[in-house]
Amino acid sequence: MQLELKGITKRFGPLVANDSIDLVVREGEIHALLGENGAGKSTLMNVLYGLYTPDEGQVLVDGEPVEFTSPGDAMAAGIGMVHQHFMLVPTFTATENIVLGTELTKAGGFLDRRRARERVEETSRRFGLAIPADTLVADLAVGVQQRIEIVKALLREAKVLVLDEPTAVLTPAETDDLMRVMRELADAGTSIVFITHKLREVRTVADRITVIRRGKVVGEALPSASPEELAALMVGRDVRLRVDKKAAEPGGTVLRMDGVRVLDPSGTVLLDGIDLDVRAGEVLAVAGVDGNGQTELTRSIVGLQDVEAGTVSIAGTDVTGAGIDDVLALGVGYVPEDRLHDGLVGSFSIAENLVLDLVDSPQFARGLSVDRDALRRNAAERIEEFDIRTPSAQAAASTLSGGNQQKVVLAREMTRPLKLLVVAQPTRGVDVGSQEFVHQRIVAERDRGAAVVLVSTELDEVRALADRIVVMYRGRIAGEVGPDATQEELGLLMAGAATTREDDL
Repeated sequence: MQLELKGITKRFGPLVANDSIDLVVREGEIHALLGENGAGKSTLMNVLYGLYTPDEGQVLVDGEPVEFTSPGDAMAAGIGMVHQHFMLVPTFTATENIVLGTELTKAGGFLDRRRARERVEETSRRFGLAIPADTLVADLAVGVQQRIEIVKALLREAKVLVLDEPTAVLTPAETDDLMRVMRELADAGTSIVFITHKLREVRTVADRITVIRRGKVVGEALPSASPEELAALMVGRDVRLRVDKKAAEPGGTVLRMDGVRVLDPSGTVLLDGIDLDVRAGEVLAVAGVDGNGQTELTRSIVGLQDVEAGTVSIAGTDVTGAGIDDVLALGVGYVPEDRLHDGLVGSFSIAENLVLDLVDSPQFARGLSVDRDALRRNAAERIEEFDIRTPSAQAAASTLSGGNQQKVVLAREMTRPLKLLVVAQPTRGVDVGSQEFVHQRIVAERDRGAAVVLVSTELDEVRALADRIVVMYRGRIAGEVGPDATQEELGLLMAGAATTREDDL
């Protein structure tokens, strides 16, 4: 099936999100849609999927004009979409989620679970997508949840599959697995629209690339184009893809963790005897596959995680058992890995989110009232400084793209004096131009004398920013290496190959 978009324009008040966009997706190809956060990529695909009605232009399927007024219309025409934030019910099994809306029933109107399971397993086998059919979605890794979304679309006989930022929350191994699945689907005749801002991925898997900037198509390219060429098309200027930084000049210890042990409610060990020292003026990067204790490590530092044993101290103050307000007051900035649930209040305005932990400070308070003028001035400065793409500082944070939501969190945490910056997945969902800016800001914090704890699953980012690297495996520190460590050395540590305790043998 060939898909064509002709002259698509979509406006939101004065904001033109899509400006006369033309796009052709051929049968059996992977067509990458590349662009910065807020460039209009997701808006265009929401038009295609029937979530938005275009103000101008038309969609053609196999040369025939079609009008979609709902996702149901798009699905009926053979178009499926996997959204950046999955549309799954956590308390349902994989099978129940996949057949939701297309359930088969038996006598009495009850769900025919046996036939539903057979349909799911047959589709999974046909496309090589292993699914644990009877497991609750809440108990599955993010990469498996994404497979469920893909199987859900394929079960509805999608001929065109739209993947919106599909690798934003995946580990490197899960990303490689998705690339394999995409290629196999395309080889079998499925057309794929791959929305992303990650240059390595489009050069690895795409057949053709269309670049969108500020709502307009600014160029097309083949995957043989260099990263620098693609980055310049995306951003409209030359972008340095390497981090420039001088050698670190570490000072005294800012963060110390001694024998920190963390358990979950069932008694399972999540952190097992963590010892860390992080000094002023250095970046300690924490690498590892997601789910090996990195989340609990950062949360225990900032007072969001109960510590079963051991101590945490910041700038000489014991903060074991202290609340997050007390920790932040010591000059700690915290960028959580889940910006939507832990970093923002979605219903609050951008201006309000930019001062969440400072709203009662003299800078933004006037007696018992909030100084709205100060909030507006601060928001205007931060929006310009961090290039947050929004029509208004009063817009709800939930209306922003994922990358722009991340910029709001970064702007709030990195524009006040810090002794310690704890930053998890700082560029997850952030485009290449903004990545350059975020990396520069992290290095600037280090050079100003802050201690930085960086958690990232992006090994290129870890090696570019780190002065020291520790690798976590099963809640322990598997080893420490320098930033010149090879991919193979890091990979062995991440897989636990270097651990020597008896229960790892």
